[in-house]
Amino acid sequence: MANLARGRSTGGAEFEADPITLTRFLLSEQQKAPEATGDFTILMTSIQLACKVISTAVRKAGISGLYGLEGTVNVQGEKVKKLDIISHDNFVNAIRSSTKACVLVSEEKEDPIIIKDEKMRGHYCCAFDPLDGSSNIDCNVSVGSIFAIYKKSENTPGEIGDILQPGNKMVAAGYCMYGSATQMVLSFGNGVHLFTLDPSVGEFIITTENVKIPEKPKTIYSVNEGNSVYWHEPVKRFVEKIKNMEPNPYSARYIGSMVADVHRTLLYGGIFMYPNDKKSKKGKLRLLYEGNPMAFIIEQAGGKATTGTQRILDVVPTDIHERVPTFLGCTRDIDMLLEEFEKGC
Repeated sequence: MANLARGRSTGGAEFEADPITLTRFLLSEQQKAPEATGDFTILMTSIQLACKVISTAVRKAGISGLYGLEGTVNVQGEKVKKLDIISHDNFVNAIRSSTKACVLVSEEKEDPIIIKDEKMRGHYCCAFDPLDGSSNIDCNVSVGSIFAIYKKSENTPGEIGDILQPGNKMVAAGYCMYGSATQMVLSFGNGVHLFTLDPSVGEFIITTENVKIPEKPKTIYSVNEGNSVYWHEPVKRFVEKIKNMEPNPYSARYIGSMVADVHRTLLYGGIFMYPNDKKSKKGKLRLLYEGNPMAFIIEQAGGKATTGTQRILDVVPTDIHERVPTFLGCTRDIDMLLEEFEKGC
């Protein structure tokens, strides 16, 4: 799979003679594991189908009347958009129909979905935010889906305790971003890979293997500075330090859609922050389906992810919608931030 540029140019267009699709990539990885049963490949195939459907729904939202509020409030106290419901239903139906999962946790549902039918359940637990950043969807800002996959304990049929695992037990993590292109970023614990949806064939094609945060990362910070009045002192000191750093002060880049902000951090470097503060005591981002999968990907790409006091992937969750302070990015900036936390308040 090393040579990804094998297409032949014809009439000014680039055609891939031997494309590596996501399904082909999964099958290749499966062959490397003698103990593999194919269940994980089937589960991932179902997730990529859900992402394809959501991508189409996002692109057709304006002409299909899918902008606007659905009229209810989710478990997080957030107003639910029409596309939130469509995205949630697609994820649940796709994963359930794969017959390879037993516990599902969605941002949109207060309780976990436990699959009790023995014929319909498998060995995996999935946590997902079906449409992150959906508050921005009406103004055409990039949004995305985030998911984390865990394996249940051998001696249980699948229960809530099986998904309340620290992120360091994760089997895989990924996100799919719906922007100018639909891109899926995945990690199975052996690096990070980027796939782009080719609408002409309806398949995710690998465009970058082994994504790494640049060795010389850009000087960018991403945080909602509208909350700065509520920040604790370590975060205030850090932001002031990098804003006034000589000779190259950091630039602010904040979209307000976690998938888009983290994707930029992955490709360019810098730091993404959503701290806890005096208003949000535990932070705003959810550990199982936002903090953990993004931390997993960033670490696999050579970066770091922390709560300020602890590695995010080492946090043991006690609730499926538990929130966590989140700082992730290149090692240069995370180490600089941790120095401020070590100084205390």
